[in-house]
Amino acid sequence: MTSLELNAVHKNYGQHQVLANINLKVAAGSRTAIVGPSGSGKTTLLRIIAGFEAPDAGQVRLGEQQLADGLNAVPAHLRGIGFVPQDGALFPHLTVEGNVGFGLPKNTPNRSQRLAELMDMVALDVALLKRRPHEISGGQQQRVALARALAQSPSLMLLDEPFSALDTGLRAATRKAIAKLLSDAGITTILVTHDQAEALSFSDQVAVLRAGRLVQVGHPTDLYLHPQDAETASFLGDAIVLPAQLNAGWADCALGRLAVNSNQYSGPAQIMLRPEQILVTEVPAAQATEAGQADSCLGVVSDTDFGGSVCVVSVRLLRGDGAAEPGHHSLAGEPAPLAAPLLIRSSALQVLPVGATVRLTVTGQAHVLAAAA
Repeated sequence: MTSLELNAVHKNYGQHQVLANINLKVAAGSRTAIVGPSGSGKTTLLRIIAGFEAPDAGQVRLGEQQLADGLNAVPAHLRGIGFVPQDGALFPHLTVEGNVGFGLPKNTPNRSQRLAELMDMVALDVALLKRRPHEISGGQQQRVALARALAQSPSLMLLDEPFSALDTGLRAATRKAIAKLLSDAGITTILVTHDQAEALSFSDQVAVLRAGRLVQVGHPTDLYLHPQDAETASFLGDAIVLPAQLNAGWADCALGRLAVNSNQYSGPAQIMLRPEQILVTEVPAAQATEAGQADSCLGVVSDTDFGGSVCVVSVRLLRGDGAAEPGHHSLAGEPAPLAAPLLIRSSALQVLPVGATVRLTVTGQAHVLAAAA
């Protein structure tokens, strides 16, 4: 197993800065996902690691081997790195056997046995070896591409959005199978994806790239629950960001008095809740003027969006006199004004009607995103 380390990597295209001071460590045998919006530099970073591009400055080291030191870089074919592109890039004129065997020298001892082993590694029947790419499914094609990359016994595997062309069910199953395969083989892996859920479920470490800079790196759970800013919070999933007043580990906000995960700050701040932290229960309309509990408040359903397993409910918070205040929600990191409508996930088994009065109860702690100096 081999670790990967990037130190102060920079890359410009002309006057346009694509990557700036990238420092990243990937532990041997682990899986790291690199995520970020389009144009953030994800693919460029992957190409530098693969050897398709050279950094303008900085070092790339794989184990004890220095792959790049500025423009002085080891060619891609000498790096021993496996690469699986987005579409698999199988050779259409070759059979599956020809594609998988492309990475094996013709004089490889027991070549047929090695091909069978590779097919078994990616859970494909050896009977598929005689077929051409168009004669197998999309998920099978991705596994063939992975088998071709594994044929070279790489110390590092690079996956460039390899599941994006698959349908939802197949994507999840293929992702899980490949993650287990790479983990069992002890191959250090980097996945580049725009799918946040995919990154969180696949990896041991997530690196968030924005405008060519790494803004946060850590375990998927830590990044999801403790993002360092509102933009990162909303990029990794729906986030409800509210202005609040902090005091001794508590926050007073539109949802009542909530416990927060830091007692370091006092005064005005931004706090974040994930929608799944809010429980919505219908209450009789007569209770609309009653005061909410410390960790809850009342609201009225203004819209519902049925999505199968879950229903997204838009709730306008109620003032003390029972009137609903106008406003707009903030699931994209924009701080919501006091008493702004919120988007909450609710069970599809109980679809709340528009106009229903509901109680919003918060579970767990709110995360402090930012506090006034």
